[in-house]
Amino acid sequence: MTTTSQAAPLPSLSDDWRYSELLRAARGMVRCDAAALLRLDGEALLPVAVDGLSEDTLGRRFPVQAHPRLARLLASTGSLRFAADCGLPDPYDGLVDGQPAILPVHDCMGAPLRVHGRPWGLVTLDALQPGSFDAVTPGQLAALVALLQSGIEAAETIRVLTDQAARERDLARVLQAGDRGRRELLGKSAPMQQLRHEIDTVAASDLTVLILGETGVGKELVAQRLHALSPRREQALIQVNCAALPETLADSELFGHHKGAFTGATQERSGKFQLADRGTLFLDEVGELPLAVQAKLLRALQSGELQRPGSDRLLHVDVRVIAATNRDLAAEVAAGRFRADLYHRLSVYPLRVPPLRERGRDVLALAGGFLEENQHRLGARNLRLSPDAKQALLNQPWPGNVRELEHLVARAALRAVAEQGRDARWVGIEPRHLLLAPEAGRPAAAAPGPQGDAWPGGTLKEATAAFQRQWLAALLARHPGSLAAAAREAGMDRSNFHRLVRRLGLLPADAGHRSQT
Repeated sequence: MTTTSQAAPLPSLSDDWRYSELLRAARGMVRCDAAALLRLDGEALLPVAVDGLSEDTLGRRFPVQAHPRLARLLASTGSLRFAADCGLPDPYDGLVDGQPAILPVHDCMGAPLRVHGRPWGLVTLDALQPGSFDAVTPGQLAALVALLQSGIEAAETIRVLTDQAARERDLARVLQAGDRGRRELLGKSAPMQQLRHEIDTVAASDLTVLILGETGVGKELVAQRLHALSPRREQALIQVNCAALPETLADSELFGHHKGAFTGATQERSGKFQLADRGTLFLDEVGELPLAVQAKLLRALQSGELQRPGSDRLLHVDVRVIAATNRDLAAEVAAGRFRADLYHRLSVYPLRVPPLRERGRDVLALAGGFLEENQHRLGARNLRLSPDAKQALLNQPWPGNVRELEHLVARAALRAVAEQGRDARWVGIEPRHLLLAPEAGRPAAAAPGPQGDAWPGGTLKEATAAFQRQWLAALLARHPGSLAAAAREAGMDRSNFHRLVRRLGLLPADAGHRSQT
């Protein structure tokens, strides 16, 4: 979802607390089942505080054009109440917290908020019983709006007086570039707060950062935030997937080449280092680089000098390097597969991204964000997690981390929409749609031996092929999205492993080109 409007500043952790306290005070003035404070962010409304709504609401974005009630509230000159039988879809259907089942909202009202004379967002108040707001007077609503606007104005003023605010505004501008940039490091768990603090600490420097973490934890988002908060934010962020670089062309990709350097080099080419000059170079899956290329990378890091194949001239570049890996590079150094001097040069400031299983209830905010994306992609009105589905998500070990959660939510949304229809007032995601095994994360039981009742029939060749296919399928399931990691566990060369699993029909023909950390 893109927008051409300038995004409002992103709230800091202290802003979260201020907004929550403001909303709690507002809810004390008007009795209701749920209240929300939504900030206008380009063409969408972003919840910054909720009281009485499900946790996953904070991970959602509400595009104004997709939610006619919110659009009506934004366009109104004062408070507005919707009739109980209003036909416009309610954005909070099924999101009221603490209910034994997914229930609709029956009485809704809200008001636009303006700060420093400009539209800031909305406050919304909702109740499950029709007529709940009959006794609310215009004076009460006016006092509530005045309280919120003055409180928000004070929070905005405090932010403007801090250096952090200016850096966060720069981040918002960078994230506004496109759909992928729209994703942020969601979550309020202690590990994520610590990670954001570490990012904000090192971002303003030019130190080389090594991002460590399991596959699918969001290392690319960390790199984007580091660049967006750095003095180089106005320059390019160039990303290189080292695992996808053919060994014969890795040198040319990173450092470029001179015309005639090798067969097919019909013209000069600038490498990624030159393209990132004065900006940031993100080396994703840096542990996959061949040893010969590692030596040249070390020289570029030490002196800022690089030499293109086919040329004797030294080029000087000013590049801040951020690297990421899901490998244990210290172990790789001990095994002789990674240069010790390059490892120490890259890990000047290591950042560990916590796996999803350490982030507690962050999984619900992330799931809410993914549901919002799929809701618009599938053309459904409201995708909601049932209480049992939320508990099922919280109980999972998530070996594939955030990427695994994203794909699982997308599949569950598709199943639920197919079952309940796009025109349903809301589509409830139940545990059956998630298809989560109750014993997920535990090793499978050993296959029966020759004395067992389930001994396979057929020839030895057929039994061997069946076992090979089953074994490889389980291996790929343990490493979702990372064929390189699966090949390492199998003890095979990466190219041979790709050919084998493709021949067995265990992955699409183009999957070998998509290697993810």
